Amino acid sequence: MTSIILIADDDPVQRRLLEAMVKRFGYAAEAVDGGEEALARLTRAGADPIALLILDLVMPDLDGMGVLTRMRDAKITTPVIVQTAHGSIEAVISAMRAGAHDFVVKPVGAERLQISIKNALSADALAGEVRHISRRAQGALTFKDLVSRSAEMQRVIRLGERAAHSNIPVLIEGESGVGKELVARAIQGGSDRKGKPFVTVNCGALPANLVESILFGHEKGAFTGATEKHAGKFLEANGGTLFLDEIGELPLDIQVKLLRALQEGEIDPIGAKRPLRVDIRLISATNRNLIEQVKRGEFREDLFYRLNVFPIGIPPLRSRREDIADLARRFAARFAAEEGRNIRGMTAEALSLLTSYEWPGNVRQLENTVFRAVVLSEGDELTVAEFPQIAAHVEGYDVRVPPAPVFAPPVDAPREREIVRVEIRDPNVLPLLAPNGEMRKLNDLEKETIRFALTHYRGQMSEIARRLGIGRSTLYRKMKEYGLEEEGAEAPADSLVA
Repeated sequence: MTSIILIADDDPVQRRLLEAMVKRFGYAAEAVDGGEEALARLTRAGADPIALLILDLVMPDLDGMGVLTRMRDAKITTPVIVQTAHGSIEAVISAMRAGAHDFVVKPVGAERLQISIKNALSADALAGEVRHISRRAQGALTFKDLVSRSAEMQRVIRLGERAAHSNIPVLIEGESGVGKELVARAIQGGSDRKGKPFVTVNCGALPANLVESILFGHEKGAFTGATEKHAGKFLEANGGTLFLDEIGELPLDIQVKLLRALQEGEIDPIGAKRPLRVDIRLISATNRNLIEQVKRGEFREDLFYRLNVFPIGIPPLRSRREDIADLARRFAARFAAEEGRNIRGMTAEALSLLTSYEWPGNVRQLENTVFRAVVLSEGDELTVAEFPQIAAHVEGYDVRVPPAPVFAPPVDAPREREIVRVEIRDPNVLPLLAPNGEMRKLNDLEKETIRFALTHYRGQMSEIARRLGIGRSTLYRKMKEYGLEEEGAEAPADSLVA
């Protein structure tokens, strides 16, 4: 989904100019004529989030400084670009201290505004990723950090918030790469176990002969090779949360011991003389259909009902395309910082490409794709050319390999790919923009309209005049003015008779 930029200005002419420029840059635009309306839009429940606010400093009801102050008090982190007609240094300094990201002087040029918007969105995306990584490392990640525009993900967040307020076992279901562990961490971050151990176990990666030892631990000398005592994952998670990913991969004999540990709240380490009490919050996850596994005898029915107390299904990325653009921007900002690249963001066409792709690998695939694009990029923006594998699978794009030069590398050597946008246009659609990107003149549009009408209605002048809403004399005058008399004369003779 396209980022929404909110414009707050009491001057209607300035609002229209800014709105036109913002839309030309590839963003969605909303406009209000005062500070109070801007704050109301920023805090409106259920509305699509605002990515950026362009704020006039001088407004009659609530000025720009008042808006910035109230945004800071309400902890609204939306980036702000302030605009002023005077360019007063004092006003600019005050606005920047109040939290503005940048400022522009009226009337702002298109190039200056576009750069300012890209820088502000890039900085905001990076700040969001830094907060996300920091909270995750501290075990304090909550559902407030999982921003989503998708209705399906909003349902997931609501369920997760409810689960966080109890100790109920949670089963998270979804395809690989959708972010099951992220939701599990948010559940812990919103619970009274916040900041306590969060231990992750990928059940599908455990060696068959060591599963019991890894989960429940063992005593020294309990079996050949047990030269040291091992606590096990249950004890590591004591007081916190144990996240069992891909739980459908657990062997049946271990499922029995897991069921007992959950029912009794105690574990039996291998070689131990007595069981040990543990206090854990269990969250499990799977990308399989556990019901089908139960029917096939691959998963214990009693354990399934013990785990499936509070199921949460996470939709695949292709079902929540509204989130793709925001995720891509955040990944690009993070990887650009990690790789030391000066990348301001992504072009509208690149975001459109990513949004059109099906993403079978979900968020994990998107993250790795953006990482590769950042490494490949040579400019300050990610374009379609940085996503050749994705473009090859999306209709409307073509991947061409340029011809080899005279002194070409060996045939089997990798060759650079060129991405060409293939635009499928209706021949009857009248383009409003010239090849240079500027609006076409009204005279040119009118001339093409009359020329099309002459062909479409086969030179029937009365019908053409009626359909165009003008008189026949006006039609003849305009045909003469635009040099279309010959085209009208080429129509059948009977059609020219009124």
